[in-house]
Formats: sequence, structure tokens, C-alpha cells
Amino acid sequence: MNIERLKFESSESTAVQIERDLREAIIRLDLTPGAKLSEQEIATKLGVSRQPVREALIALSKSKLVSVRPNRGTVVSRISARQMMESRFVREAIETAVAARACANFDPWIRSTIDDILGRQEEAVQKQDYHLFRKEDEQFHLAIATGAGCTLAWSVIADVKAHIDRVCNLQLRKLDSLGKLMREHQAIIEAIDQREPDKAVAAMRTHLNGILSDLPRIEADNPELFE
Repeated sequence: MNIERLKFESSESTAVQIERDLREAIIRLDLTPGAKLSEQEIATKLGVSRQPVREALIALSKSKLVSVRPNRGTVVSRISARQMMESRFVREAIETAVAARACANFDPWIRSTIDDILGRQEEAVQKQDYHLFRKEDEQFHLAIATGAGCTLAWSVIADVKAHIDRVCNLQLRKLDSLGKLMREHQAIIEAIDQREPDKAVAAMRTHLNGILSDLPRIEADNPELFE
């Protein structure tokens, strides 16, 4: 189990920090599906008591990212294609509506930050740095929601998308994926700039549905990671 990436920020409670960083480790597949998680081991490495670790694991179990088994310990849940599909359905419903709203009214300062995000994504494409690309992908979608005045919508998406993110992490490792996703981002923001809601909705839907065509290949290539 690799928990070396865990870090603390004083503005958050210890349990929230541990949950956040374990979640990220699970999404990045640093903690692989089926891996056993020890409360005591995590607590010892972080220099904390077991209580905040227990709280973090309970929170992750509610998101179905880990399975807490009485008398058998806690393990990282295997990827569920069904849960991923349900999460993608929710995300598409919300983000296409956000894209349409962005065409009607979009904060100009937030719009300027999107150019910086796309610039960093372009660098990630050139370096084939899929971890950086995924980080900036999240910033891109957050910026659209924020610019459209829909930050609450993003908080709902953020709560359900972890199941998609693990599959996305595998998708991004395919050499031609980064460039394709980059072009899709550019199409979305172009439609928003042109104030064309139908075009923005279609571009967002195309972007979010891309993972559906890749899912059979991803699952076939990584059977040990899936239920």
C-alpha cells in the first residue's frame, strides 16, 4: 500500500485530509482495487490516532470506494462498471445543462483562466503526462461550472465522479486519448464563446460519452481491476 502521497493542510480536519488523499490515491490507482487498508498502518505512517483514519475510511465506504468488512478488514473496492455508468449519467445530465447556461451568461474573469488551463493541458499532451492532464481536466470542468454560476452543480458532480475518474485514469494512458480530449475541451469552450447552447450541449455530451466506447477495451485490458 502506497500512502506516501498523503499530505496535510491546516484548514481541514485530519479526517477530511486523510479521506481526500486516500480518495486521490484510489483514483490514481496508487491504491489498487482489492488492496487491503490497515487503520493502524495508515495511522502509524501519518503519526495520527486511529480515529480520524477510521472516519476517513467510513466516508470512503459511503462513496463505495472501499469496502469495510467486519472482522475481515477494509479493502479498496474493485471498479464497478454499473456504478461508473450511473455516475456518468448523472454527470452528463448536470454538465450539459451547465454548458447551456454558460452560453447565456459567463463570468469574463473565469473565462480568461480557462485559457491558462487549456495551455497547461496542451503541455500535458506534449509530455504525455496523464496525471497532470486529469488534474487540469477537473479544473476545466470546475471553471465552466463556476463561470456559469453553477458551483453547487459542481459539488454534486464531484461527489459522484470518483467512479468515473478511475476508469478515466486508465483511459488517459492510451497514447491518443489526451489529444482527443484536448480537442473536445476546445470545442466546448468555442461553443460557449459563440453563445450557441445547442452546440455547447452537443460538444459536452460527446466529451462525456467518449468513455463509453472505450470501456469494453479498458475492462478487457484490466480484468483484475473490475468486479
